[in-house]
Amino acid sequence: MTESPRRPPPASAFAALHHAEEPLLLPNAWDYASARALAGQGFRAVATTSLGVAAVAGLPDAAAATREETLRLAFVLGSAPLLLSVDAEAGFGDDPDEVAEFARELYAVGVAGINLEDGLGPAGRLAAKISAVKRAVPGLFVNARTDTHWLGDGDTADTLARLDAYQRAGADGVFVPGLLDPRRIAALVRRLDVPLNVLYSPAGPSVRELADAGARRISLGSLLYRRALGAALQAAADIRAGRSPEGVTPSYGDVAGLLPPPG
Repeated sequence: MTESPRRPPPASAFAALHHAEEPLLLPNAWDYASARALAGQGFRAVATTSLGVAAVAGLPDAAAATREETLRLAFVLGSAPLLLSVDAEAGFGDDPDEVAEFARELYAVGVAGINLEDGLGPAGRLAAKISAVKRAVPGLFVNARTDTHWLGDGDTADTLARLDAYQRAGADGVFVPGLLDPRRIAALVRRLDVPLNVLYSPAGPSVRELADAGARRISLGSLLYRRALGAALQAAADIRAGRSPEGVTPSYGDVAGLLPPPG
């Protein structure tokens, strides 16, 4: 009797999405309901947004303040029917072993990927964290972000040097938010050995144009959270002005149906 093929672990399935015919369009959720709702729309993978998680918790973003909130969200989503990647800022610490322990906790609850950023700090610091994470949890997909275009001047040589260091440290993918020029994306892709992740911007190229340039992962970042907040403010303003709010409004039952059962 032929044994049926085993289902690949989540991390392997998540990694495979970066090498599919179409690039991975990755929406970012900020809580349990938003992640489940996005998965319900057919997105095979969902990531978290550090800004959204911080805003929901009333804590600063990019300040290593949301470690427990991030872990708590990962815990409740880890068993959900979706592939989850977690935005862990810079790993919530400078000690590579502590970052690796956090990654191990994420992997243990079913997380498939982690995003780690350099914040324009020393490349060696992030490279050490990546190496520690890959030693601790080899199956976790590590997406290494450089902020040369997000916080810096987009220097090409610096970007390449940082991404090369992260590749050599074991990163499974690299992320350059703020890079939107399709020609520069294509040039960078030719120099990389791992998939390139870029951040979609409504003011930038379309998803198709980014894909044609060679991006293999296109993230939405905090865009959906900010759009949701904007829609809430617009609805409140419309109601105060005596107008009926426009747009899609899920029912109470729709949202309640996304939540886990009691007990």
